Amino acid sequence: MNTEQKIRTMLYYFSLFIFFVGLPFIVSFALGYKFNPHTFKFTRTGLLVIKTQPLGAAVYLNSMMLKERTPAVINEILPGKYVLELRYPGHASYNEEIEIDAGKVLRREKIILFPERPFITKLNQGMIHTLWMDEAKGTIYYVNEEDNALYKSDYDGMHFKKIANFSPIQPRPRKWKLSPDREKVLYFNAHKIGIVYLKADDSLSFPETVFILEYPSENIHEVFWHSDNYHLIVVTDKKICTLEANPHFRTLTLVTLNRPSPYCYYDVRTDTIYFMDSQKADNGKIYDNFYKLELNAKFYPIQEFMRLRPSFERMEYNNARE
Repeated sequence: MNTEQKIRTMLYYFSLFIFFVGLPFIVSFALGYKFNPHTFKFTRTGLLVIKTQPLGAAVYLNSMMLKERTPAVINEILPGKYVLELRYPGHASYNEEIEIDAGKVLRREKIILFPERPFITKLNQGMIHTLWMDEAKGTIYYVNEEDNALYKSDYDGMHFKKIANFSPIQPRPRKWKLSPDREKVLYFNAHKIGIVYLKADDSLSFPETVFILEYPSENIHEVFWHSDNYHLIVVTDKKICTLEANPHFRTLTLVTLNRPSPYCYYDVRTDTIYFMDSQKADNGKIYDNFYKLELNAKFYPIQEFMRLRPSFERMEYNNARE
């Protein structure tokens, strides 16, 4: 056997040796296994899926930067705990301790990297003390208690303008509420309700567009606009009543409460008020009940309120308390 044949034979057997030695590694990688240098065993790996907003964030595992950028699918990660860090220039980094399980996929697909210096725009063009948003019309309403004025603008702060003056009340109002037709505003504290008509209405029998309704003997808990834009539903510590939004208002009691309602909600779409109250049953126990009172004009015309008296005898008792 000449020298060339010997070299070919050696290369052949060396290739076979390399193949059989490397075959377990090749098969292991194909089956999702990886050699673990800590245990000197082949271990099944896990997979990490990352998506961020914005895209293109750098990925670090245990402070080691990977070649992938988000969105990224990182394969062949040995099981164990890692510190995942995501970095994007000009944005706050994301840090989390994650755990990779063998044969499983870990997903982090809703990560937002927020700017370190967010862009902030001042929307009001004068002093304000409170505001509320009208989502349906994309309008912001502002209250300036220094000059007792109401202002409004769009969501970008454009078209900022004064729309009305109001009469101050003390202590300061708890809440401000716009009527469904967006032509009136109410505000209230424990004993007073302020009304502001944003548009003049020649059909009204009174000239005032701003006035205060007094409630000296009761504590007002909540006030709602009825869908007719003219009546108010007032919840006090003693009763639920309706009244007209005019300076010569008439009050009608709908429900006399046994205790101040800890919860009340008004659905202006159906003119239904939901509230809690306590009742004493025949067994002598006091029960907390949850009620609804429908005030839809189709079924309960405002003119008929004087004859309306909700019957608690038809309402069922719920959670008992001693």
